[in-house]
Amino acid sequence: MYPITAGLIVESKELWEELKQALAPHPIRLAFEASEIPQDWGPFIERIDRVQPDVILLEVTKLREPLDDVVKRLRATSSQPVIFALHTSAHPEAILTALRAGVSEYLYPPVAEPLHAALQRLSDSKEKAGKSTLRGGKIVAFLSAKGGCGATTIACHVAAEMARQNTGKILLADLDLQSGMVGFLMKTSPAYSLADAVNNLQRLDQSYWRGLISNGTPNLEIINAPTSPAAKQLPAGHVKQVVAFARTQYDWTILDLGRNVNPGTLSLLDMVDETYLVTTPEVPALHQAKQIIQVLLDAGYSRSHLRLLLNRTSKRIDVTFDELESMLGVPVFATVGNDFDALYEAFSAGRLVNESSGPGVDFARLASKIAGVAEQKKKRFSLFG
Repeated sequence: MYPITAGLIVESKELWEELKQALAPHPIRLAFEASEIPQDWGPFIERIDRVQPDVILLEVTKLREPLDDVVKRLRATSSQPVIFALHTSAHPEAILTALRAGVSEYLYPPVAEPLHAALQRLSDSKEKAGKSTLRGGKIVAFLSAKGGCGATTIACHVAAEMARQNTGKILLADLDLQSGMVGFLMKTSPAYSLADAVNNLQRLDQSYWRGLISNGTPNLEIINAPTSPAAKQLPAGHVKQVVAFARTQYDWTILDLGRNVNPGTLSLLDMVDETYLVTTPEVPALHQAKQIIQVLLDAGYSRSHLRLLLNRTSKRIDVTFDELESMLGVPVFATVGNDFDALYEAFSAGRLVNESSGPGVDFARLASKIAGVAEQKKKRFSLFG
């Protein structure tokens, strides 16, 4: 199911309990919960504008104001949420009044099945609308063709460089649930991780989020992958909901997806603006890169959103960029040179590479090119002159 943010305005205790149980299996982020509409509409409308719900589930059993006035006020907020009317019973007159007022659904006990169907319809509608419905910044992902190609190293350095170049507020999210090396490379050791966000979707707001992330670098915040083996199996739909929330909070969300592709990776594709596939010039890595590109294309991901990064290159490689593009079907976006000593020295000292080193210069150029903050040179962006 496509990520959905919801607000609840429910007075009846029995209906409240039934509704919460019905919502539990779905990747729904509850932006607010209220037992009634407050008399002072001003702060309430400001709150709705701030949390931007996609849908408001409104109990209409005992409304103190005319329903059509309430619906108009809620729909006039900046997110223009869909309204689901809730009632303790199915009175024909109440149904007719609700529909005339402009609600999208009328639900009454038992609510589980009709609520699921209504949410699925809303989810399908949002998914068809595509990225135009997504508020917030841009999402880019780094994916390794195979283990050891360096996607995590590049993601960490690009995130740090984009923050240093003041391209906006950056989030680096470790979605490599198996390896989870971002925390090690960035020297963060928070008590919380992505798993805490996934397991507390109903509490996920700006205040709760601030308690999960690390922010030792200006403009850069980090959410680590879970370290506990039991926490590494996270529902793909719930991870997607966290990413959707993050998008509304940052100018750039950088995802480290780890190596290879899996159902979780594929489920995120419709939210990712650009995917940077990291490979090395070695034949096994190029072979795996070709397979991954085909899998992504078969899953419906646009070729125009794929970027090929050639890592650990030298001045003498066996194939040209044109040959690589012919082989893989995607042009080389950028290259990073092979400087094992610089990386080893930096990681041994517990830091990222120096900005003036060979890899440091490459990472800075790559970050600028991704962010579009540097004027594009006429010649191909490359280490080779």
